[in-house]
Amino acid sequence: MIERPLDLDAVKAFVCVAELGSFTRAAEAMQTTQAAVSLKLKRLEDRLGLRLVERTPRYVELSAKGVTFLEHARELLDAHDRALGAFAGARQRLTIGVSDHVAGPELPALIARMNAQDPELMIEVRIASSGDLLQSFDRRELDTVIVRLHAGRVDGEVLAEESLGWFAAPHWQHRADEPLPVATLAEPCGVRAMAARLLDAASIPWREVFVGGGIPSVAAAVMAGLGVAAMAPRMLPFGALDVGAKLGLPEIPRLPVLLHTRVKAGREHDALIALSAAFRSVVRG
Repeated sequence: MIERPLDLDAVKAFVCVAELGSFTRAAEAMQTTQAAVSLKLKRLEDRLGLRLVERTPRYVELSAKGVTFLEHARELLDAHDRALGAFAGARQRLTIGVSDHVAGPELPALIARMNAQDPELMIEVRIASSGDLLQSFDRRELDTVIVRLHAGRVDGEVLAEESLGWFAAPHWQHRADEPLPVATLAEPCGVRAMAARLLDAASIPWREVFVGGGIPSVAAAVMAGLGVAAMAPRMLPFGALDVGAKLGLPEIPRLPVLLHTRVKAGREHDALIALSAAFRSVVRG
């Protein structure tokens, strides 16, 4: 007797839940409802006779059997995609620009999520400032950009709102009789401009002590004890401290992260849906 094969949609739902840690985010990535994802997972568990996911009001966690099955589920989906792509012809391409202040240490995982959605899709990623990326997008050099809210722009889809703070190294001490030393990204940088406006409006003397060509270099300057930087917590190494309240620095408003895209359908759009869902999970913790 031939056993009933696994439902690939149900396997995909399980992998999405496992990777995103949320039924809500998995539903968004699969462009369906949370109830539909739950039903697919329940049917898969019934088919296998195993409990794959432990559900609690606060989080989703794989069972021991679920951890074991996850590797096999990924292999099954990869084999399915390779079979479909064997005669698909030329690979489609998606070019994405991601702002320095958005592309954190989670970027490899986000790219992996897109690749898992469509392994045959060619993905090109460019990292730069929000202003430069928006100019490239307007010149149609990029299909999609993910950026901070930029002055003069009212378009784009809000992916998430993220908190920023004034961060310094644990050993760093500010001398009250000296201007506040600040590490920033090079212009044009919307976060740099906003930080400068906030400090000036609060009549806090400050001076730039370091200008970096990317967020990793600014984070390195902070941890080296050169001064403070306005950044999202997820961008900094473990141990960096938010010294804003201690130093009486102005509160930084939550900043939207926006998706600008001309991709409205097809495989590229499906990959962007998966990326958006994964990014929201990262920002919301």
